[in-house]
Amino acid sequence: MNARVPTRSTSSGLKLTREFYAQPVLVVARECIGKILVHRTPDGEAAGRIVEAEAYRGPLDLAAHSSRGLTKRTAAMFGPPGYAYVYLLYGTSWALNLVAASDGEPHAVLIRALEPVRGLELMTRRRGKSPDSRELTNGPGKLTQALAITGDDYGRDLCGDRLFLENPDRPAGPIGRSTRINVDYAGNWAARPWRFYERGNRYVSVPPRN
Repeated sequence: MNARVPTRSTSSGLKLTREFYAQPVLVVARECIGKILVHRTPDGEAAGRIVEAEAYRGPLDLAAHSSRGLTKRTAAMFGPPGYAYVYLLYGTSWALNLVAASDGEPHAVLIRALEPVRGLELMTRRRGKSPDSRELTNGPGKLTQALAITGDDYGRDLCGDRLFLENPDRPAGPIGRSTRINVDYAGNWAARPWRFYERGNRYVSVPPRN
């Protein structure tokens, strides 16, 4: 059963406070399933339900960027919690991570897939896809393009008014777990079941790995 999540009111819902992110990274990864990711830009607001996420618990976790230590690239991962860690994925698209746990612990949650809920016109224009296409947001690089999240959002405060999570008006469906995607290089860490997803949701990026 999910713990009670602190929130504060916004014009469109209940924004999660820093206490949500200041939990163990596996808790944050699971509990962010079903939450609403919101990005406000000069073009307008776009938002989607998080339906897939992965936990990364460096520096011991060899799948985490922070396993290489504190660098200019990974500085945001070392805290404090409740900030965005954004990096270039395969040199072509951006990936959004939520920094979690405690200051000095380089833990983060990768957002892998969303179900669109607001700003569908913006998303379709940015992605060049039809409104009913699952390709709008069914991957980490696709969802950042749909929501216009870029490297400019690196280190952005997730408790601010531009990029944040809201509590939804309905709970998530059944949540599944599997190993993470594309981290075979991490040795035994690749076998950790640290990927969470909403079962049966068409926007989940790939079939679950057991």
